[in-house]
Formats: sequence, C-alpha cells, structure tokens
Amino acid sequence: MSRFFASMVALPLMLIGLATTPAKADIDQKDRAEMQRMIEQYIKNNPEVLRDALVSLAAREEAERVQAGIMLVRNDDGDPVMGNPNGSLTIYEFSDYNCGYCKRMFAPIMQMLAANDDVRMVIKEFPILSQSSVTAAKAGIAAQKQEKFKSFHAEMMTYRGQVNDASIMQAAGAAGLDLAQLKQDMDSPETTAIITRTRSAAAALTISGTPALVIGDTVIPGAIGIEELQTVIDKERTKQG
Repeated sequence: MSRFFASMVALPLMLIGLATTPAKADIDQKDRAEMQRMIEQYIKNNPEVLRDALVSLAAREEAERVQAGIMLVRNDDGDPVMGNPNGSLTIYEFSDYNCGYCKRMFAPIMQMLAANDDVRMVIKEFPILSQSSVTAAKAGIAAQKQEKFKSFHAEMMTYRGQVNDASIMQAAGAAGLDLAQLKQDMDSPETTAIITRTRSAAAALTISGTPALVIGDTVIPGAIGIEELQTVIDKERTKQG
C-alpha cells in the first residue's frame, strides 16, 4: 500500500472518529483531545498528506469543470455542420473568420473530412477578434439554415484579409445563398442565442482563442497539423470502440 493511499485512509478515519466521539463524559473528552493531538502530530510528521490531498482535489475539480464544459459544447442544435451529419465521431471547432490560424487549418480539415467519412464536424462560431467577426459568424449560422454552409465557409476561409460586410455578402452570393433570407436569419434571436451559447461553452473550457478543437473529452487549443489531427481522431475512434 502506498504511503499516500495509506494516509488518505488513515486521516479520514481519525477525523470521523473525532467528529463522532460523544462529548458527554470526561473520559470521552480526553479521548477526543488525544485523537486531535494524534491527528495534528500525524500532519506535522507527514505534511505532504495535505499537499497530495489538495492536488488530488484540484485535479478532480478540473476534470469536473472540463466535463461540464464539454456537455455545453455538445449542445449543438443550430450550429453549422460539415462532413457526415450522421457521423459517429463528432469534432467541434471554435472558429473566427478573421483568424489566420483558422484559415490555415481549413485545408487540413477538409482533407481530414474527405479521408474520414464517419466524422461529423461542427463549427462553433466563436467571434472574438472584431465586430466584423460577429457579423460573419451570424452569416455562417444563417447559411446553415439554407443548407449552404459548406460553400459559404469555403468562400470565407479562403478570403484573404480582414472580412467586412461587403466581403461577407460577396461570399454569401458566391455560395448561392438567398441574401434577403440570410440577412433576416442573421438578425434572428435564435442566431444570437447560438453565439451566446458558444461563448458560454468556451468560457467553461477556458477557451480564449481560435482555433480550438474538442474531440471526445480532449480539448486542443491552437492549430494542429493533419497528422496530429488524424492521430487524435484514431485514438478517439478506438476509445469509442
């Protein structure tokens, strides 16, 4: 039995004994005092017990925080989807249309989707870089409603420079979107709610930049290459069985 495990067993037992010992009789008071002295002495002799317990508690709380955040991410109703909409493995990408690293990842992601027909790719529109990012994110969500998000997304991700209203509408037109309907959907409360939901999920996972990927229970901040991405996918596929 490891020293840490033994201490984790012994200390709670002593604390329980101290807490549950009756306080009526003098002899019981003496027992309580002696038990308290033993606990204090044990901690003095083994200060690492408290350190290890705090480390263990912090790790558990971190795992619980991440799991809660991932549950928020998986609430993806209305988010744009690429790849296989019924795929058994879902990847979430937090993205901003003004993010240069997101644009660099676009080609590898499309390559990955072509090679993995069981992947469902959900784009979490996460506009953080400018007001035009917000407009573009709303357009992306609205494009999903017309089932032309993939084409719009490709136009936006291959656009060079800072996006603006004109380039967003130009991309929408090139993607074959009904612009009047697009603008109406962009201004809808539902679209705003989706972005707000994504921001909440990002905050829960302490995601503050783009791109960021969530694959299974794994959060990957920053851009990665196609080989690393495929490795993570393969590991998640194996985990899922």
